[in-house]
Amino acid sequence: MPEGDTIFRAAQALHHALAGQVVTRFESVLPALNRVDHDHPIAGRTIGSVTSRGKHLLMAFSGDLLLHTHMRMNGSWHLYRPGERWQRPARDMRLVVATAGFVAVGFRVPIAEFLSARDARRHKELSALGPDLLDASFDRNEVLRRIGAHPQDAIGDALLNQRVVSGIGNVWKSEILFVSGVDPFIPIGGLPGDALARVIDVARELLAASVLGRAQRLTLAIGRRTTRSLDPTAKLWVYGRRGKPCRNCGAPIQARKTGVDARLTYWCGNCQRAGIAGRGG
Repeated sequence: MPEGDTIFRAAQALHHALAGQVVTRFESVLPALNRVDHDHPIAGRTIGSVTSRGKHLLMAFSGDLLLHTHMRMNGSWHLYRPGERWQRPARDMRLVVATAGFVAVGFRVPIAEFLSARDARRHKELSALGPDLLDASFDRNEVLRRIGAHPQDAIGDALLNQRVVSGIGNVWKSEILFVSGVDPFIPIGGLPGDALARVIDVARELLAASVLGRAQRLTLAIGRRTTRSLDPTAKLWVYGRRGKPCRNCGAPIQARKTGVDARLTYWCGNCQRAGIAGRGG
């Protein structure tokens, strides 16, 4: 699933390519996107900006119109030059936004809708989002306040709650908690205050490190690295490594399905105890 860092990179790449440009073609197979006033079509509008909020992407057009997309599990945005062959089959296309210089294609995008600025302010999901870890104005204290309001929730589940803090998905959840040295299943109320603060600081540091630099071609399959190892096969500490030896202590990595979506949590039972010193990335 695309997480906050991949959506942030996608927004950056789309903004760099499209902002200030006039839409020459808009196409979609999604009925909800074909209900715009035909007297004011998308083609001919200017793209003002492309930004991200957690896992949500917003493309702003002139005339008070926002295109809101969410990738869920399998959606992705690609950028191509006009006439360039797509890397995904045409049957996976859900929408196309083209300018004179670029073609942005949304593949298998499950959620896409047009909103006015007023709609966006009242949007059930957007208006409820917690602070975005990659926002320049990120408010750490607000996250601590929100997360402290759920003392019975396991810290692993709380990190996935986009109303607490936005941008973390299943991969980052496991990696953040390993680097922090925190048991994913300990209730928030059982964590020392300094350990909880460290989790939030580590989350911001890891996601920020992941978005440094700019990809030359946009897809949402850009690899993540949390270990700082020079070994290209050793990018992550625990995610996807059930049964393999911990890169820090050698104990077998464990995995368990948790939460309403039964997502797998990966952790090292030896290294991860609330309040112990983490791996430091």
